[in-house]
Amino acid sequence: MTVTAPSPAPSAASPSVPSWPLIQQILRRSMTSLRRIPAAIIPVIVMPIFFTVAFSGTFRGLTELPGYPTDNIYNWMVPYACLQTASFAALASAFTLGRDLEGGFYDRLLLAPAARWTVPAASVLWAMIRALLPLSITLVLGIIGGMTFPGGIAAVWWLAIGAFAVAALGSLWGLGVMYRLQRQSAGGLVQIGLFVVMFLSVGTVPLELQEGWLPHVARLNPLTYILDMARCGFVGTCAWSDIWPGLLAIAVSGVLLGWWAERGWRRLVP
Repeated sequence: MTVTAPSPAPSAASPSVPSWPLIQQILRRSMTSLRRIPAAIIPVIVMPIFFTVAFSGTFRGLTELPGYPTDNIYNWMVPYACLQTASFAALASAFTLGRDLEGGFYDRLLLAPAARWTVPAASVLWAMIRALLPLSITLVLGIIGGMTFPGGIAAVWWLAIGAFAVAALGSLWGLGVMYRLQRQSAGGLVQIGLFVVMFLSVGTVPLELQEGWLPHVARLNPLTYILDMARCGFVGTCAWSDIWPGLLAIAVSGVLLGWWAERGWRRLVP
């Protein structure tokens, strides 16, 4: 008589269900948490307003400098404010991850019968979705302030690409930090990293007008090229020479930060 061996239990290497349903459930939980905690939605609304008003008002006089790329301060500062608020979406995703790690909920997610990469992928996707609201608010404020679109609809397209890329890249940075430290207080380190990259770029001042050591750092900062891509339709027409360095910066940063997050993930989930 032949005895049939039992089938092996499902594992992370051979998930028994597709990954997308789990991603949907994680996103639905994140949206529910955002609705149930009103304080969590306040920064999403307030920060775009603050950055747009603060940057555009404080640096309005820069447009009078010879060689400044535009005479409309909103055309220069609104894209920067959009990318800055997109980084806050990544920061919020990192804080949520830290809370789940401390509370033990993350362990329950890892027990789901789906590929384990689904869990960090959902965090990155949620950061990108969360960036949509501040991006919309900032654009509306810019239009009210008198922002123009020399590049037409392409201006909005490349700005959106830049904002979603910053949200995704910032989320990968946050994942790597949180997987290593595994506590919500590590969000401060995530925030510092995002702020340093943002302010040591061409956020407020063009590269040609920077002095001292700042332009040397800005040239090495990938955000400089992502910002140039995001601004291309607001300071002129979008030429390929303005776009490809930004796309290359996104690709290279995605590989490096993806490796950073994956190494932290392996420490958490051997």
